[in-house]
Amino acid sequence: MATVLFKDTTHQVADLITDIRRGEIALPDLQRPYVWQPAKARELFDSMYKGFPVGYLLFWETGIEPGARQIGEGAKPEAARRLIVDGQQRLTSLFAVMTGTPVVREDYRTTRVRLAFRPSDDTFAVTDAAIERDPEYLPDISVLWDTATGRRKVIRDFLARLNDKRPLTEAEEDRIQDALDRLHDLESYPFKGVVLSADIDEEQVAEIFVRINSEGVKLDQADFILTLTSVFWEDGRRALEEFCRQSRTPALHGASPFNWYIKPKPPQLLRVVAAVGLDSAVLKQVYATLRGRDASGKLSPEQREARFEQLQQAQKHVLDLQHWHEFFLCLERAGFRGEKMISSQNALLYSYALWLIGRVRYGVPLDRLRSVMARWFFMAQLTGRYTGSVESQMEHDLALLRDVPHGDADGYTTTLDRVVRETLTSDFWTITLPNTLNSSAAKSPALLAYIAALNILDADVLLSDVKVRTRLDPAILARKGVERHHLFPRKYLQNSLRITTSTRINQIANMALLEWSDNITISDRAPAQYWPAQLAAKGLPADVMARQRYLHALPDDWPSMDYDTFLTARRSLMAQVVRDAFGQLESDSYRPVYSTPSVVPEQRTASRLPSRRIKLSELLDAGLISAGTVLTPAWEEYGQVAVVDDEGRILLDGQIHDTPSGAANAAGAGTNGWTFWLADTPEGQVTLADLRAVLSEEN
Repeated sequence: MATVLFKDTTHQVADLITDIRRGEIALPDLQRPYVWQPAKARELFDSMYKGFPVGYLLFWETGIEPGARQIGEGAKPEAARRLIVDGQQRLTSLFAVMTGTPVVREDYRTTRVRLAFRPSDDTFAVTDAAIERDPEYLPDISVLWDTATGRRKVIRDFLARLNDKRPLTEAEEDRIQDALDRLHDLESYPFKGVVLSADIDEEQVAEIFVRINSEGVKLDQADFILTLTSVFWEDGRRALEEFCRQSRTPALHGASPFNWYIKPKPPQLLRVVAAVGLDSAVLKQVYATLRGRDASGKLSPEQREARFEQLQQAQKHVLDLQHWHEFFLCLERAGFRGEKMISSQNALLYSYALWLIGRVRYGVPLDRLRSVMARWFFMAQLTGRYTGSVESQMEHDLALLRDVPHGDADGYTTTLDRVVRETLTSDFWTITLPNTLNSSAAKSPALLAYIAALNILDADVLLSDVKVRTRLDPAILARKGVERHHLFPRKYLQNSLRITTSTRINQIANMALLEWSDNITISDRAPAQYWPAQLAAKGLPADVMARQRYLHALPDDWPSMDYDTFLTARRSLMAQVVRDAFGQLESDSYRPVYSTPSVVPEQRTASRLPSRRIKLSELLDAGLISAGTVLTPAWEEYGQVAVVDDEGRILLDGQIHDTPSGAANAAGAGTNGWTFWLADTPEGQVTLADLRAVLSEEN
């Protein structure tokens, strides 16, 4: 007979809540982002109230020995015996609603999940201001389970309030009381549970989850292990999450993790901790540490304690603000000015891990470490080193250092520099990179490296005396600054050369950085027409213009070139500029000239409001957008996609919204929709607020 890896259980809601309070069940979503919308919690309670089945709960026995306490200093609670694997959102909703416990949203705001109930017709609703004022509703059902207040008093107070609005008959009062008693009795609602054996590993758990989950959702390994961390080291998990929360907004007082490059998530930082603390990029190592298995596969509390000490020390280094911000100076040295220039967060995070290893394990002086890591990150981002088999590549890189004795700073820097030289060969610069630039991808690593090269070489914006680095300062939120402009304009290519495909029109080699006003002036004229006119209008000195042509990779007599010949020639010149900039990174005399960005919070309101109320349909009428224009959120934590219809309304998830803000609220953002939504236009993504401002100026 096959070995059964699970057992069936039945739990009443009240017992589940008690086990969560006692820590018997680990429910990390009370602190981690709660992704359900309130309407989902309303549907859950409505189904339970009607006696419908609402699914099973999947637990996993942690295998922790009786009485074992969590890792850390001081008196710690006992480690949880069961971990919720499937049903976290349902269990979190139950606990949050019935106990009044706040949850943490994806944007790290703490909020209550408040549900209302109208006993006259057994209706559940999400509490809002109108429901709060309506005596027909019990506006927060959590009071029914508040032992301090008492259910009977709650019911008496509700009936008295409703009687003040309209006199109730005795039969009505009885029916209302019965409905509220029935709602209270949901604490006895039975949940079917499946408890997986402690003897199975996380891969088996993940496979079981997929096979019995109707939605076929795959467990993310990092998220899964982070959840498991809650069982054994809740302080460590909370520290990761607090660090990530603080990284999203600048601190008004004191230092914070806020930066212009990345808003990390806890699973991402967990990978850095594993690389630094366990010398491994394979998250299975973290899993083995959490479970405390020895070489034979048996659970070993002693080994768990020892390995956790390594993780604790590593996490202290990872979350050290001085280390964190010193590392970002490496990126600035490499010409990368902010998040929009980062194509690979893995490259950033694993470079940070290597930076920490160099600083902590090998004691490399800061100025020397900054130099070698600037070259390393430039190489890693440019070549896509940490894409694809990310763990395998980082394992390989960590292995390169295992034979280097701790404290050997020269050995560390020599090892990393050797990898950089072996990767960025002469053939790479002259063949691979020009071929890579044959792309129209706006986030191409090769394109971003070229822009970084312009920063390193202190380049002017084309046809301007303003520096590229200044226009790309992430702390300056200019509504109309530098733009990527088609050197062969889009409509010229379409109308005169009959080139209509976006991939050919938007080639990297056809784009250059211009100021917004110059872009408008150039319009849709042929290069042979607008270029001489622009040169005459700008009147830049010959030596300045010669340097700009070099830095912006413009071939001699390029306006008269055949389009494809121009693209080929410019790709080679762009690759040469990148190579020259990297040569600067190899020079001991190189000093970046960037000023430190002022820490200004990201403004999520329009920089300038129109003098009158403009509707989205007016943008449609003015030709600034068209029916079918795709809208995407400007905030990376939101992934919804919306479309503008032919009446100037927004279609999102099958629902029509008359205003951008209405659509933003439906997406869960609760903010000004004009700045939230980015419209796909022929010139790239633009906020609706910017398009509205253009229309306002024209009028």
